[in-house]
Amino acid sequence: MLDVRGVTKVFAQHTPNEKVALDDLSLRLDEGDFVTIIGSNGAGKSTLLNLIAGEFRPERGTIWIDGANVTRLPDFKVAQFVGRVFQDPLAGTAPHGTIEQNLAMAYARGKRRALRTGVTNAKRDLFRDELARLELGLEDRMRTEVGLLSGGQRQALSLVMATFSQPKILLLDEHTAALDPQRAALIGRLTEDAVERHRLTTLMVTHNMEQALAMGNRLVMMHEGRVIYELGGEAKAKATVADLLAQFDAVKGTLSDRTMLA
Repeated sequence: MLDVRGVTKVFAQHTPNEKVALDDLSLRLDEGDFVTIIGSNGAGKSTLLNLIAGEFRPERGTIWIDGANVTRLPDFKVAQFVGRVFQDPLAGTAPHGTIEQNLAMAYARGKRRALRTGVTNAKRDLFRDELARLELGLEDRMRTEVGLLSGGQRQALSLVMATFSQPKILLLDEHTAALDPQRAALIGRLTEDAVERHRLTTLMVTHNMEQALAMGNRLVMMHEGRVIYELGGEAKAKATVADLLAQFDAVKGTLSDRTMLA
């Protein structure tokens, strides 16, 4: 479903500030995989998501989604394959649009009539059903401007917008990090429900190792633009945070970045 093949991404190439963000990285997700990614700051996690979403282009390598080579496609064309939720609850929505208008735009993503964002009664019923699953009362506030919602409400709406059109790939970029623990737990639960219900292939970046172990069927650890460790199946289910820290120390050879993973 997602096949990242030998991708290298370099920023400020051929300058004194040159930075290799991804170094010949390969990663494959089969249909239905839910992969969590952890790693220290600067490991290349968000860069990887930006490449998959079409916001960056690699110097080398290719990216395939559902059998289509999307490596050189502009981001608005890649959007037909990808749903994404960002760390910032303010990103990914139009604050001056109503809840139903935002949902209509998300629903039209990748469709031929993408510019037609009008809300029909049939769409409104669909939107109301999706919002009701959040148990936040947003189904009764569909004409409220999104900018008036709390951070947790807005992130829950972003999750619905990214998932209910059933994208080929769902990208979650530390989407609970900016929330308080209670709201973060809620969004985590809603994420698992949406992924399971829509049978989404998912790639989630997180700094929270407990969350990375608890969610999904596979875990990937990155460092300096490379995949350095993978866990799946029963091994992932049995692993602990201490196991991950020990593995990172074994590869890194120092304790200096351990706290960045916590």
